[in-house]
Amino acid sequence: MEIEKLKEKLLSLPVAERERLLKEIEDSTKNIDLSSIASRRHEFNNKLGVCPHCSHAKYVRFGKDKGAQRYKCKSCQRSFTEYTGTWMAGLQRKDKISDYLRLMVQEKSLDKIVLALGINKKTAFDWRHKILASLGGDDGDNFTGTTESDEAFFLRSEKGMEVKDRKPRKRGGKSTRRGISNDQVAVIVTQDRKSGLDLSVATLGRIGKADIANAIGKRIKKGATILCSDSHHSYKGFAKDVQVEFHPINVSKGQRVKGAFHVQHVNSTHNRIKKWIGSTFWGVSTKYLQQYLNWHALKEKIKSDKDTLAAFAQQTLGVGALKRFAEIQPNYEKLIATQC
Repeated sequence: MEIEKLKEKLLSLPVAERERLLKEIEDSTKNIDLSSIASRRHEFNNKLGVCPHCSHAKYVRFGKDKGAQRYKCKSCQRSFTEYTGTWMAGLQRKDKISDYLRLMVQEKSLDKIVLALGINKKTAFDWRHKILASLGGDDGDNFTGTTESDEAFFLRSEKGMEVKDRKPRKRGGKSTRRGISNDQVAVIVTQDRKSGLDLSVATLGRIGKADIANAIGKRIKKGATILCSDSHHSYKGFAKDVQVEFHPINVSKGQRVKGAFHVQHVNSTHNRIKKWIGSTFWGVSTKYLQQYLNWHALKEKIKSDKDTLAAFAQQTLGVGALKRFAEIQPNYEKLIATQC
């Protein structure tokens, strides 16, 4: 229904009914806006949280700050609110949070979000990446049982940035070099046969043993993990270092399955990620690729939830989002330095 027709019907209601309806809409919007943050406030009010500055469990209520409950830590003596440390800290338009999250879960473009919410495109862009930065603080549980791992390659992209060291190319173009080169960004995809999943931007060009260790070394455990990958020597060396059972699949020679071992799950994940990034976002900048991989990993994690919006919002409440947001540029520069 068009806005003007809806407005006309609303104004045709008796004043009392109109006010009641508007109040119900306002109350429901507030409930949605604050549903996730309310659970965080509930934790703090019931002494179930910790200070976001020093992780101490002893704190007291310390007044209000622009509608937010303040607390004071008994250890570091610093004050904080339920927003401190989250991606929402310092936002001026907290009334837009719920609608923004809803549109983000629907994977709307930044232009459509700007049009729907009436916010600046730079604001919409920063909010997206602050939210995505909040998803990168948990390495996840250890991989157990048969665990597949393999690398996927994405063409290096400087979308949204001025290209200085090469000629600009059309979006989704091809590298000027044959085979695997520094024009390719290696992403290590690892998943077990349960629900464990890790998507890590590793390096430019071919991966090494150290890249695998940095990506999944903390989640691979002797006696608990059986690693399965292609016959790349780096995986063999990594498996030997961490002392886990290793089964190589020689895909280059047409081998697809070796008994109960294969890498078909990770290959399927490769395809889904590339299709999602290519069709939904028309490609993403290498600078932000890890953030989008974190988003895809969360999509996989919550896809069976009845309320994916609530599940998504709850996952964005982790402390440390702003710190990781500030590290995006340094991490990108570190990645680019691997081509030297």
